[in-house]
Amino acid sequence: MAELIEQVPDQEELRDDEEEEELFYTEIDEIQNHGVSAADIAKLKSAGICTVRAIQMTTRKNLCKIKGLSEAKVEKLKETASKLQSSSFITATEFCLIRAKVLWISTGSKQLDALLGGGVPTMSLTEAFGEFRTGKTQIAHTLCVAAQLPPSMGGANGKAAFIDTEGTFRPERIKSIAARFGIDQEAALENVLFARAYTSEHQMELIIEVAARFAEERGIYRLLVIDSIINLFRTDYSGRGELAERQQKLNIMLSRLVKIAEEFNVAVYITNQVQADPGGSMTFVSDPRKPIGGHVLAHASTIRMYLRKGRGEERIAKIYDSPDMPEAEAPYAISGGGIIDSSG
Repeated sequence: MAELIEQVPDQEELRDDEEEEELFYTEIDEIQNHGVSAADIAKLKSAGICTVRAIQMTTRKNLCKIKGLSEAKVEKLKETASKLQSSSFITATEFCLIRAKVLWISTGSKQLDALLGGGVPTMSLTEAFGEFRTGKTQIAHTLCVAAQLPPSMGGANGKAAFIDTEGTFRPERIKSIAARFGIDQEAALENVLFARAYTSEHQMELIIEVAARFAEERGIYRLLVIDSIINLFRTDYSGRGELAERQQKLNIMLSRLVKIAEEFNVAVYITNQVQADPGGSMTFVSDPRKPIGGHVLAHASTIRMYLRKGRGEERIAKIYDSPDMPEAEAPYAISGGGIIDSSG
């Protein structure tokens, strides 16, 4: 199996054929055949716009902010993008064909996978929030290894990217989880792209950079982890006076992540912190903790999962919000080999 993992970037069978990939994106270099200069394409790439769909996903106002792009050039870009890739209505049947390409990456626990409908899905933003020692980061590490496995084993035959904002990424954990699944430990590490973010601005720059990498290495990456999404924002913006600006910046970042998930058919897994709700105890709420990020984060996440401690070593995951899964709970545990089913 180690050999299979090491060859992920080179095997055509590990990703959809060219026609199927077209459903997701067309490389931005294609617009050069329609009268757009190579210099303007380079400017777009420097701004993190690396596909035709990314042009459609960016407003004219933001495109005009890119140095060297006039309103006339922006109109030309929008017109060309519409010709190359339609962004209009499609039938529900056609959308079903796109949704058929969604992959589910195993969390390592069958019970937790069942709760999520098969695992953490691609083309979606999955948020896990909870207090410390509930397994948020351990799920992230397990997903990084599981993403490399073949679909028959709960994987997606792809690589993973990990943006660490809290200093919690540990290569040793990747090795131990890889050993559990019986794959080569060094190969597993090579298939995880890692970056440490130090400010919220740096975090956004890394997201733009990784999107360019996804476009460059077509169909290779299937997972993007950010652990955690909110940590640096809490550091960079303090007090109510900066709350509105913080939420606006967070909203822009989350919007970008949602677009990346849909654009490149990758699973985006983010962790989030919790805070005490002073009014929770007064309203007889069993657990007065609530996720940070407010409505901005709540509306951006496709799936929200609340993690809490159970009895002993057991942990409990609860679906907080999902478009297609019912509100339910599932137990799991943390082991030396990552996330496993709870024996309790």
